[in-house]
Amino acid sequence: MIFRGLLHAAALFFLLSCTAEMLSPSPENAEDESGITSKLIFTADNATAGKLIVRFTDAAARQIESQAATRSGDTPLTRSGIGDFDDVLEDVGVTSMRRLFPVNPKTEERTRAAGLHRWYVVCFDESVDLTAAAHAMAGVAEVSNVEFNQKLVHVCSKASTLSENAAGTFSESSSPYFNDPYLGRQWHYVNTGDTDIYSRIREGADINCEAAWKLCTGDPRVIVAVVDDCVQWDHPDLAANMWTNEAESSGVNGDDDGNGYADDVHGYNFVDGGPLAVSTYGDAPEHGTHVAGTIAAVNNNGIGVCGIAGGSGSGDGVRIMSCQIFHNDRGGESAISAEAIRYAADNGASILQCSWGYSAGVVTSDSEYRQIAGAEKAAIDYFISVSNCDAVDGGIVIFASGNDMAAMSGYPAAYRDYISVTAISCDYTPAYYTNYGPGCNIAAPGGDAYQSLLESDYTSNNSQILSTITGGLYGYSQGTSMACPHVSGVAALGLSYALQQGLSFTCEEFNSLLLSSVYDINMYCTGTKQYVDPYYGYRRNLSLTAYRNLMGTGAVDAFRLLMNMRGTTCIPVTAGEQVQIDMGGYIGEDDAAFTISDVTISREDMDRLGMESEPSISGKNITVRCGKTGSGIMQVTITAGTGNTGIQGMPATREFAIISRASHQDNGGWL
Repeated sequence: MIFRGLLHAAALFFLLSCTAEMLSPSPENAEDESGITSKLIFTADNATAGKLIVRFTDAAARQIESQAATRSGDTPLTRSGIGDFDDVLEDVGVTSMRRLFPVNPKTEERTRAAGLHRWYVVCFDESVDLTAAAHAMAGVAEVSNVEFNQKLVHVCSKASTLSENAAGTFSESSSPYFNDPYLGRQWHYVNTGDTDIYSRIREGADINCEAAWKLCTGDPRVIVAVVDDCVQWDHPDLAANMWTNEAESSGVNGDDDGNGYADDVHGYNFVDGGPLAVSTYGDAPEHGTHVAGTIAAVNNNGIGVCGIAGGSGSGDGVRIMSCQIFHNDRGGESAISAEAIRYAADNGASILQCSWGYSAGVVTSDSEYRQIAGAEKAAIDYFISVSNCDAVDGGIVIFASGNDMAAMSGYPAAYRDYISVTAISCDYTPAYYTNYGPGCNIAAPGGDAYQSLLESDYTSNNSQILSTITGGLYGYSQGTSMACPHVSGVAALGLSYALQQGLSFTCEEFNSLLLSSVYDINMYCTGTKQYVDPYYGYRRNLSLTAYRNLMGTGAVDAFRLLMNMRGTTCIPVTAGEQVQIDMGGYIGEDDAAFTISDVTISREDMDRLGMESEPSISGKNITVRCGKTGSGIMQVTITAGTGNTGIQGMPATREFAIISRASHQDNGGWL
């Protein structure tokens, strides 16, 4: 089970009263107490000992850079050249002072334009009272802000390993496209309603991958930064789709490309300051690898699982950049995550995948987030401002909403410029753990470990999300952490398709397309459902009605996104029913002068939709019957200007997407 949020039990640090008194700013040099307090970002309650993040004025930052230039060799910087601040550094027992966002000559100009050069990390004696140190630093006139270095952690259990050998044929895929043997267990991509997975599963509760894969499977020009624990870069089902920094791939130790990071071949370990390091223990050592597999596990390679944008098996999947902010039980600090996000922007990523954040309620509004987020928000704003993909003019930022069962999204996910993802189960219903309500933007499959327990099945994990895990293995996990990469994967597939079609969008346009490319789950938010309490083991009733209209715009639909991007109208129909479509509502005005002369749909799409007969025509109406959930493209030829005078009229052909689901709303999916 994957949860995310803040670790509320912080360690206590004590300091002798004489030291606290020594750190107090002197009256003649200090700002008044209210001015000092206004400079502080967050609190020390959940912050890392012996470390503060300081933002200086621009003039002070230049002075510190001059001071740094006088150092010899690799000696840590321990003086700023600012008298009052250096007095504080001496009092706290400074060990180092460095720029939070290191110099990268290739991007330094835009880094400075964004003001990122003004942020510094100051490390000192861990026994020093953190609040007293922060107040002392904030009392210096050249300091703009002092930020407590918050802890961001995964609060979760480990993934459940798939017992079959990775090279086995656990459940052979029935996909006409890919030969990955475990695809049949990835109901979250293609849900056929197989009750061997879960007795209450509902066909179509997926992200509609199969029809989308007919049009696009990925593009290596799209890079997704997985800001998480380490992605196992040599996993047999991920290695071919890892981003590679060619300048660092020679094996020669050092910063070969001069970007400020040595040996960053497939990403960087921001916890330890070196090459990526696979986690072997801790709360969720498989987390980053599991997330990455959902986005871009290699498709059609004859082993394991599929990724949403993992390509066709010809080296054409999107690329995963591993930005490691957790390592075993270390890391997960706001300074580390901020640095990782800036790195992603400077090294080519166009999508930021983040399954972490603060628990719901710790931050309660956008204005509060702007006030207290500090370095983190500065880094994310920088990421959004950088265009690394010809299909979009900036970065796309996607966060998990959180697993607090709270009626609001956690932050940063809830912030208006970022996409916040809620989680559904394999029956369309909200997952029991998901956050919902204000700040939540869109839903995706996150799995539900406790559905199978309702049937006293303590061995099945099938209703969770299956993906890659460390050790070259595969495993199940659940959470908004797992829902989030489904949206990131669909976004990556969308950018891939845009590149291949020569399309380009602004960030706002692309985000709008993504959030409107959904199907309805609101109709399933009625009554109650049972789940087994993960802590106490007894059954609980979950009020589904409480989630109505609060899960976002709907559940993400990959095929619908591709259709919306190319301007193809999507027509929803109800599976198992004969439906008459009035094309007057889709072509011109209702009373427009045209007749339908022909309708064609490929045999492959008819099979996907379960259509036993071709569509029939009656005036402006087309009648179809789809026997199952699915999607396909219908070509409609109309004759415009036909009358009773013998005039033939001009023919025109237009395509429409048919999307068949168990039921639908007339608005096409918007909640």
